Amino acid sequence: MKIREVDISDAENLVNLILQVEKESEYMLMEPSERQLTVEQQAQRIESFQKSHNSTIFVAEKDSQLVGYLFVVRGSARRTAHSVYLVIGILKDFRGLGIGTKLFQQLEEWAVVHNIHRLELTVVTRNEAGVGLYKKMGFEIEGRKQHSLLINGEFVDEYYMAKLILGGQV
Repeated sequence: MKIREVDISDAENLVNLILQVEKESEYMLMEPSERQLTVEQQAQRIESFQKSHNSTIFVAEKDSQLVGYLFVVRGSARRTAHSVYLVIGILKDFRGLGIGTKLFQQLEEWAVVHNIHRLELTVVTRNEAGVGLYKKMGFEIEGRKQHSLLINGEFVDEYYMAKLILGGQV
């Protein structure tokens, strides 16, 4: 298993990975087939992230196949430049194998180098595997968004979760 930052040449495989993860998970923001994402759009986003040096995408690769991703989006205002918002997705057949842990470990190394102090995300409260991973990686629940998503006709809550990085000072 290899964890690395995404490259523009990964755009098509990343699009396919994102769409597949959204088909396999009931907890992603976008429903299956809701996202209209082209390879060109993804390539532009990757290029934009690379030029900005303040956001990135990590991918997990096994046998030349992308099996997971972690989007890291830094705050654009000076007052939020010390924090990043995270979105993670892993193919169903590869969940529970430590890939999420490895993605977060790579993220923390990147965060220290890039003077990031705060990692934050939201997660559906009933996503026990996700909540468990985030707690294992040191994230804490900071709050609850009630009825924040409508999934299969039912309102569900999300947790706000965050982790502070020591040494990631602006």
